[in-house]
Amino acid sequence: MSAPRAASYLGTLLRRGAPAMAGATGGLDDGIADPAPVPALRRMRRTAGPVDLAARDNLLLRATRYVAMVPLAYRVLAVAGALAAFLAGGHGGVVPVVAVAVVLIAWNVFGLRWLVRSAPFHSRGAVRLLALDVVLTVVANLVVAALVPEPAFAAAMQVPGKELLGGVALLTLALGLGHGLGLMILSVPLAGIAWWFNSGSFNVKQAVSGLATMAGVLVTATGALVLLGLGTRLALAYGIRHGREAERARQHRMLHDTVLQTLETMALPGAGSPEHQLSEMRRLARAHAIELRQTIEGAEGSGPLGAKLAALAAEMARDGLRAQLVMAELDADTLTEVRQVAIRDAAREALRNTLKHSGTDRVVVRAEERDGGVAVVIRDHGAGFDETDRPPGFGISESITARLTEAGGQALVESSPGSGTRVTLWMPR
Repeated sequence: MSAPRAASYLGTLLRRGAPAMAGATGGLDDGIADPAPVPALRRMRRTAGPVDLAARDNLLLRATRYVAMVPLAYRVLAVAGALAAFLAGGHGGVVPVVAVAVVLIAWNVFGLRWLVRSAPFHSRGAVRLLALDVVLTVVANLVVAALVPEPAFAAAMQVPGKELLGGVALLTLALGLGHGLGLMILSVPLAGIAWWFNSGSFNVKQAVSGLATMAGVLVTATGALVLLGLGTRLALAYGIRHGREAERARQHRMLHDTVLQTLETMALPGAGSPEHQLSEMRRLARAHAIELRQTIEGAEGSGPLGAKLAALAAEMARDGLRAQLVMAELDADTLTEVRQVAIRDAAREALRNTLKHSGTDRVVVRAEERDGGVAVVIRDHGAGFDETDRPPGFGISESITARLTEAGGQALVESSPGSGTRVTLWMPR
């Protein structure tokens, strides 16, 4: 027995409307976000391909309700515009048309407020409101047709007619192509009945006269739904891919700054007796084991930037590097926690480079506000290096520069042989 065929994301989108985007992350193909150049149609086919219907992201589901704001806002403006045009024409039957227009505008404003409310989103409540919307639209057309004089009929029907046009777009976006098509088909007998209410005769030609406009709205709404759905899925695929790459880079940096640094330090020639060297290795291993555990568990990084840098200086002192910390008065709320941690981690890597390569055990760390942000400068007077001969590696390009860049900052490393090294870490507010 063959396995059931996977559902198509595009087909699901057309059947269910914007809420189908809640499952956009299900069954994502890695090839969707492949950065290699591919023909646009091929990428679109991949994006519209198989989807896991069991996947359902509640945040995406709540976000899809905002799609309905466009047809609702259109109806507020279009109904008001049609009413203004009707009143300017000097037709009879003003009272029922104005009353219907006020009710329709108020209903759509209520719909907009319902969408932006902070209460949890419930799909059943949305379906009931959409059903009530269809009923109200039908009733509005019949009321205007029954109460306005025949000479004013065509102009008056533009008011509830705009509501009907917006309803086709609303149902297509919110529930899918089938529901929008159903309302479009319903508009034909509705128009015929409206003519019968007003003139006493069923005019088939007039009943189908607005069908082309309805079809145009249906096609436009369907196109918007498809583009929005495919664009959302493609954006999610790129976001997931980049998130994985960022997490992989973060793990690489963490391993470099903990395990690899510890192993390299242990491999350096030690001074003193074998017992002293063994004791130092045990102390170093224990300290980095604690640091690695804190990193994995997310327990480090609390407190303001000054406290983070002070703790970092104490940490480096245990490894034999005396860091003089010069702190200007910084606003505690100057930087977010993410940016503070990025500066602290980049400064740790710079200090470890000093410990391993500079040939000095002294360094100055200065923190100050500069150019609309915070700058941390690590300065040593050690051996330095020739920047043109420095091979690329995790020490600067990944653990220092990448950390600052990811958080929105900048890193500048200046050095020359015999003149020491200056590392400037800058982060905007």
